[in-house]
Amino acid sequence: MTDLVLTERPSERIAHVQLNRPKRRNALTGPLADQLGDAIETLNADDAVTVLVLGGTGGAFCSGLDLKEFGQHPQPDWVPQFGHKWQRVHRALFDSNLVIVGALERAAVNGGAALALACDLLIAGDESFLQVGEIQQGMAAPMNMAWLRLRFSEAVAGRLALLGDRVAGPELVRLGVAYQSVPDADVVSAALALAERLAGHDPDGVRRIKTSLRRTVVTDTAEEWVARALAADPMPGRRMRPIAAADK
Repeated sequence: MTDLVLTERPSERIAHVQLNRPKRRNALTGPLADQLGDAIETLNADDAVTVLVLGGTGGAFCSGLDLKEFGQHPQPDWVPQFGHKWQRVHRALFDSNLVIVGALERAAVNGGAALALACDLLIAGDESFLQVGEIQQGMAAPMNMAWLRLRFSEAVAGRLALLGDRVAGPELVRLGVAYQSVPDADVVSAALALAERLAGHDPDGVRRIKTSLRRTVVTDTAEEWVARALAADPMPGRRMRPIAAADK
């Protein structure tokens, strides 16, 4: 099986997870979602790891759903189950007591934006951008909205989700969505440097603080949180229609 997700261990306490479909700018498919869910769940269960760096290969974060793969005829057998596979990824991110550092290179669009918004600390390239663009296709964005409601103010959520435009690294910092904006060539090294700093803290303290932060905001289990996100979609029958990914 092709490694659609790569996991490296720069040190005992740090795991570097990368989406690995560089020719498609790490666009999402069912098999990629399966491997990403496996990787996150495995790291969540590893007591040695305290920091997860999440990014993509080929100088890109994630361009959203892969329309070419979703539109194949005959339809890939994973398409009807993609929603469940994708929800599993977000349940694993929600449940994680690891500090998640995002390395946003080039673009995080729609489904890719949901992964970036799930990160506790996001490093963005100065010319890179995040786009919650579902509104432009007349679609709901349940996982994007779930992370926006969980982690940011209504004003910030509205800025991202109602306009649906591209928001570059420096503006993401101004909004409090990103921790830092750096030259695009330095995104991964900056994310790994931040991970090294975080990994220097006491592991038990890191896990307790991360868990406390999450539970201070919400008491839902991961299953309840995802269910609430899906219930907020006023048109659930259209939820998983593929959304155009930027710059394919």
